[in-house]
Amino acid sequence: MGIPFPSEAWLKALEDQLNQSQTYRDIAKNWEGDMCVVLDPEGDLKEPVGMYLDLWHGECRAARVLAAGELPVAAFVLRAPFSRFVAILQGKLDPITAMMTGRLSVKGNMAVMMRSIPTVLEFVRQCRAVDTDFVGSGVGA
Repeated sequence: MGIPFPSEAWLKALEDQLNQSQTYRDIAKNWEGDMCVVLDPEGDLKEPVGMYLDLWHGECRAARVLAAGELPVAAFVLRAPFSRFVAILQGKLDPITAMMTGRLSVKGNMAVMMRSIPTVLEFVRQCRAVDTDFVGSGVGA
């Protein structure tokens, strides 16, 4: 059984995964930008869940679940229904395609995001490396 997603424990595991990955460190060495990820409720997820990640030059300096209604100012805000994030984390939906088609809402400098596709893809690969249990998603890990 994996770590429940979304949860503080999952974010801590992701923070550790990112900080232990030399590949991520190398690919994301020029990335400067924190982000908020907002999972819109559906299925068993009854309330929106926000997550904050402080990503800086290949390091995750902080990761935490946001309090209800909290949305700090961040360089990027990613938002989509819960099942869409699950599909990205399970490899069923390409994150770049999701951004370009509006299936994943992105607020922030899209030019920076598009110049950083290798970083975005490596970040998602690191997310997928976390042993995850998609609690409340209605789909298996």
